[in-house]
Amino acid sequence: MPILGIESVVYGVEDLALCNRFWADYGLIRSDDGADDAPSEWTLPSGSRMIMRGIDDPSLPPAYFPGSGVRECFLGVDTSEALERLVAKVGVDREVRRDADGTAHFLDPDGNPMGLRVWNKRPVMCRPDPVNAPDNILRLNQHRKWRARALPRTINHIVYFSDDYVSTYEFYRDRLGFRMTDHSKANGIFARADGTYEHHTIFWLTTLHPGTRGKRGYAHIAFGLEDIDEVMVGANYMTDHGWAHERPFAPALNRHRISSAMYYYFPCPAGGDAEYHADTDYLDDGWIPRVWEMMFGAAVWQTDSPGFFGDRGITWDVVLDPEEASLEAWRDFGKADRK
Repeated sequence: MPILGIESVVYGVEDLALCNRFWADYGLIRSDDGADDAPSEWTLPSGSRMIMRGIDDPSLPPAYFPGSGVRECFLGVDTSEALERLVAKVGVDREVRRDADGTAHFLDPDGNPMGLRVWNKRPVMCRPDPVNAPDNILRLNQHRKWRARALPRTINHIVYFSDDYVSTYEFYRDRLGFRMTDHSKANGIFARADGTYEHHTIFWLTTLHPGTRGKRGYAHIAFGLEDIDEVMVGANYMTDHGWAHERPFAPALNRHRISSAMYYYFPCPAGGDAEYHADTDYLDDGWIPRVWEMMFGAAVWQTDSPGFFGDRGITWDVVLDPEEASLEAWRDFGKADRK
């Protein structure tokens, strides 16, 4: 029953004109002919869509957090038969609303509006240049390609805040076929949809950190680029057009520890962050989930760590967890603090 990834993300935003300018500068391609301050749709080469609506648009699900942000996320399914099987599993203990075209709407355990629909995902062609290094010449007598803009190809993942990330992951595992890829203890779980290879499709981030306590909804969305050159040129273009990098505790250009991905975040007027993302780990069902100490998983490759993580010494201690045994120890994590 493969879920092929994120088919579309629907935002409710306070300033449509500002959000539309942001996504145009970011490198997305608008697929409607609306005005600069009108609702908009942006289509990536993979066929994924970013949909902007006014914050009070009656077509949106009810707001479950203040301000602008993602109001609904749709997962794409390969066939109508698979869609019906997934809907039956989801609907065991919650309402599932259907549209005339078969699209299903439901709330996940954290109250996030989610959807399922059949998706004809498009193939994406990427040909990164070989990388040279001393005594490892892979590109001889050949100049690297030159870029003027970033062109995001895919939506690689979305990050949601979660009061009980273990139970939420288990819902997606048991009802929707997600696979755990990594577990950052007391921090969250990374999981990929069964029809994808990116390291994770969703990361559930605990709401029990000082910086996340009481948060609702989503934290950021990551867009897949071809290579580090594209991350750099995209970041430079955005900065030149007035979009400042203002992410505390994280350098501008860096790599994530767990997924290996090169990243650059921009605060997004549509809510949360937009992440340029390249060279992530790609996995299949032969991957064995790993369990990391919280400090390693919560921190990025940086020169300093936030004070609430304690001692700056961060080790690489990790255990393999093929049976997901680590979940049991964290099943009740945070339940006493949950609102």
